[in-house]
Amino acid sequence: MKINDALTGAALLLLGLAVLWQIQGYPAMPGQKYGAALFPGLIAVGLAACGVLLVIRGARSGAAWVALDGWMARRRPMAGFIGVLLGLALYVVLADTLGFHITGFILLLGWTLVLGARPAVAVPVAILAPILIHLAFYKLLRIPLPWGVLQSFAF
Repeated sequence: MKINDALTGAALLLLGLAVLWQIQGYPAMPGQKYGAALFPGLIAVGLAACGVLLVIRGARSGAAWVALDGWMARRRPMAGFIGVLLGLALYVVLADTLGFHITGFILLLGWTLVLGARPAVAVPVAILAPILIHLAFYKLLRIPLPWGVLQSFAF
C-alpha cells in the first residue's frame, strides 16, 4: 500500500504542532536560557517542517492518495496483516488478565499458523518465544511483563 506523501506530511505537521502546543506548559529552568521544552520543541519544529515539505511534494506529484499493492488481493498475506493488527489489540486487552506468557503463546501460535507455518514449527515457537522474550525483558532490560493468572509463579 502506498500512501501519498501529502497525507504523511499532514500527519507529521499535526504531530509537530501538537507537541509544540503540549510543551507550552513545561517549566522554565531557573538561571538558564533554556528549559525542558527546548529539545522537544526543536524536534517538533523539525517534524512540522518536514511535514510541510512532504505536503508540498505530495501535492505536486499528482499521485493517488492511497494505492493498494497486489499482495492485498491475496488471502494469506491479507489474513496475516489483519491478524497482526487484531493480535496487537488483543494483547492490549488480555495481557494484564491472562499475563504475557499465555497471551504471547496464543498470539504467536495464531500468527505463525495464519502466516503459513506448519503446526510442528508453530507450537514450539509459540512455547519458547514468550519464555525467551520474558527472560530478555526481565533479566537483561529489567522490565517486568505482566504475569496475569500465572502470578503465583512470578520470580
